[in-house]
Amino acid sequence: MTYLDPPGGHGRPAVPSSVGEALARCVAEEPAKFAADHWGRAPLLSRAAELPNPAGFTDLFSPADADELLSRRGLRTPFLRVAKDGQLVPAAHYTGGGGAGAEIGDQVLDEKVLALYADGATLVLQGLHRAWPALVDFARDLGVALAQPAQVNAYLTPVGSQGFATHYDTHDVFVLQVDGRKHWRIHPPVLPDPLEKQPWGGRADEVSATAEGRPELDVVLEPGDALYLPRGWLHSAQAQESSSLHLTVGIRALTRYALVEELLALAAEDPRLRAGLPFGIDVADPDAIEPELTETVEALRDWLLRADPAAVAARLRARAWPAARPAPIRPLAQTAALAALAPDSRVAPRAGLRWQLGPAGDGTVTLRLFDRTISLPGTCEPALRAVLTGEVTRVGDLPGLDDDADRLVLARRLLKEAVLTPA
Repeated sequence: MTYLDPPGGHGRPAVPSSVGEALARCVAEEPAKFAADHWGRAPLLSRAAELPNPAGFTDLFSPADADELLSRRGLRTPFLRVAKDGQLVPAAHYTGGGGAGAEIGDQVLDEKVLALYADGATLVLQGLHRAWPALVDFARDLGVALAQPAQVNAYLTPVGSQGFATHYDTHDVFVLQVDGRKHWRIHPPVLPDPLEKQPWGGRADEVSATAEGRPELDVVLEPGDALYLPRGWLHSAQAQESSSLHLTVGIRALTRYALVEELLALAAEDPRLRAGLPFGIDVADPDAIEPELTETVEALRDWLLRADPAAVAARLRARAWPAARPAPIRPLAQTAALAALAPDSRVAPRAGLRWQLGPAGDGTVTLRLFDRTISLPGTCEPALRAVLTGEVTRVGDLPGLDDDADRLVLARRLLKEAVLTPA
């Protein structure tokens, strides 16, 4: 695997070239132009002929792959949803026990799925960024490129059917048309930049009324085409003369409201903001509330002016990092690599791993990961930084340590902690 120049600061590892390729498969514009003109602003249609892979997206997921998942992989809910006539079909209509040794009742039953699909229902395979190898890697690379976690669903729609009524999503999406043709109608938002707590169902009347107007974009996606939609943009899609399979890649970007939420959580440290309201106050009386509101706003403003960016960043890290898992680890292969480790062994940072390295103030160094913090002797810092940025891969070349014995101890620790993998 080749690597791009590693970005500096805040523990970002070397970035594999596949990261840039993942975004290029979704948009037919240079990243800077896409970010300036479309990201969070406006839809972008990219035709297959404008994208780098002439084979389209069947290498990521195909109709045969969908059949494999639905019939031979022991798929369970909620990794499948079924929709018909704009409504979700209860899971009990297509799940049950899987026979001897697999009696648990939430397993997808292929014969029931067949009956629903043949009758016009849309199948939604969810969480494929966790279940299908090619999409595990693709979602991770695209998430690194966008610095946001990515999730992947697949939509299988029978001939002429429409799974869902016009609606909007509360996250940005890339639609990748894999197979068949699908007619999309796109309308401007009724609520720009909706938060996750502001789903379209609360504005169903506005959505329906807007959907009756002239669409901003009226297009049929062909195999290999891609469509970017910012959150909030209304959309509906209908399969054409054949069944359709498309992937929807959702990007759950953080918002400024996330900063507000973390600032308010930290504001609990201020005694003025923890103070109780006066004894006997009538909270339903605006005149009684007004002086308390004024004092509270003043106290909050004073506190916000003293807010510590480092404290806010730490809370955002705790929120954002666990949302994007790094590359899968093979426990058996990793254990075998531990046993065979030698100075000539080569290791690499776990792909997609986010980390932060810094002194702890007591002669140790802390390595913060998405799910834990590791403490190591301060003498390990040069070796840690070198191996995590991809500058050094041979165990015997780790800098700053006295001998190969120390290098092997550190490498074993990092392999066991799933920070490194065998190269």
